[in-house]
Amino acid sequence: MAKLAVNVDHVATLREARRTAEPDPVTAAALAELAGAQGIVVHLREDRRHIQDRDLHLLRQTVKTKLNLEMTATQEMLKTALSVKPDMVTLVPERREELTTEGGLEVQLNRENLKKYVRLFKDADIIVSLVINPDLDQIKAAQWVEADYIEVHAGSFCEARTLTERQEEFDRIQNAVKLAHKVGLGVNVGHRLDHSNIGWLVDVAEIEEFVIGHAIVARAVLVGFERAVREMVELINWGAGWRRTGP
Repeated sequence: MAKLAVNVDHVATLREARRTAEPDPVTAAALAELAGAQGIVVHLREDRRHIQDRDLHLLRQTVKTKLNLEMTATQEMLKTALSVKPDMVTLVPERREELTTEGGLEVQLNRENLKKYVRLFKDADIIVSLVINPDLDQIKAAQWVEADYIEVHAGSFCEARTLTERQEEFDRIQNAVKLAHKVGLGVNVGHRLDHSNIGWLVDVAEIEEFVIGHAIVARAVLVGFERAVREMVELINWGAGWRRTGP
């Protein structure tokens, strides 16, 4: 059965909107774990638009499950990650103009550079994941750079407007995760998943973990953080009997 890892970035986004101390992403992470999350995810961006270095250090001290640091492959972030030593790093593409991570890494064209970063992290006993689109060639490249995991970017699947489009994107993800599993990569899926579309994916046996942030934080504004996490855990645990009823 797949696990849920909660991304608490947007708790920090709300805090940074007023430059105050609340809401605290560290407290949110603790509540998420109490509610059944089996991992905490944060993206330390170059511009520090939400998560701050202090948050990351506090999370390393307090997270009891698994701390997954999303980051871009730069020397600055490498130094930070090797200092903090999260349980996992997830390498992502990053542009200052984007609101959220818009797609996967171009692993094929950056194989040599990415392989160097992967090796440095693995030498430090940090598990390495790469965010990639559900593309078979990118999966083969991820295997070549010796990543431990991939995180399939589900953006196109989540944005599908018709049942036919969603089925096509679902098939792409399913084919991708099956290949990744076959070649020995662990498989996570994330980005833009929410309560209405997660049901399509929960019975794909090769998926080990769903990474969900914005949908949980948005729901938490209405019902509270712990309940919002529990609801998502329950959706993942229930299975996908209703997944093909609509886009």
